[in-house]
Amino acid sequence: MRHFILPDGTRLAFADQGEGRPILCLPGLTRTMADFTYAKPHLSGRIIRMDYRGRGGSSWTGAASYTVLQEAQDALALMDHLGLHHFAVLGTSRGGLIGMLLAHLAKDRLLGLCLNDVGPVVERAGLERIADYVGRNPSAKTFAEFAEALARHSPGFDDVPASRWLEEAQKHAKPAAEGLQITYDPALRDSFDAAMSAPAGDAWPLFDACAGLPMAVIRGANSDLLSAATVAQMARRHPGLIVADVAGRAHVPFLDEPESVAALTAFQKALA
Repeated sequence: MRHFILPDGTRLAFADQGEGRPILCLPGLTRTMADFTYAKPHLSGRIIRMDYRGRGGSSWTGAASYTVLQEAQDALALMDHLGLHHFAVLGTSRGGLIGMLLAHLAKDRLLGLCLNDVGPVVERAGLERIADYVGRNPSAKTFAEFAEALARHSPGFDDVPASRWLEEAQKHAKPAAEGLQITYDPALRDSFDAAMSAPAGDAWPLFDACAGLPMAVIRGANSDLLSAATVAQMARRHPGLIVADVAGRAHVPFLDEPESVAALTAFQKALA
């Protein structure tokens, strides 16, 4: 893990590994660069991962700064810091929203965009499920207990071994004096609640800004955040869209399932 200082003084954590075509990996709302542990063996080139402000190894800067726009600007600042004008994006959930915004803000810099279980329409049911846990520490006191809880409370995930849930537990929490603690600023909940209370915006213009770019979308077949109807509309509006429907997965696929790997491979071929 490395760090650099953003223009406002925020310390941002990132990882930069490999050589060749850059792929910027952007994690989900409450997640860190560890989101791409399973995908990394299936990615080639220069793989850059980052922790958004308020998450993982990055500075906490308060609820008002935890926005998609700020995080997109931070991503561009990271690319500038690394001297990279052109790069592709692999975005999981919120990371995909940031990727679409980057296509709107700086399309000339994007080589392509792969979306993991997110699109221009985000289903309310999925957001309400996220609202149940965001900003709250696990009630489990050990990683083993947390892993069991994740398995119980993750409907739509089929045939996931206990070892994978334990890996997930260890990625999304850390030991604390009284049990386990989330790996991000609890104030993220305030930012999330504010966004939930605001009128829903139209993200289709952001998706349409990706016209002409290689694109892929990976959807959990049981996702409550990205509907099959939205994916079908995405495919109509973006000819050549690479689409994967991952059986036995909800929000979000782990990215090492056969369907996910096939989509990642096709996406990287399209980039070339």
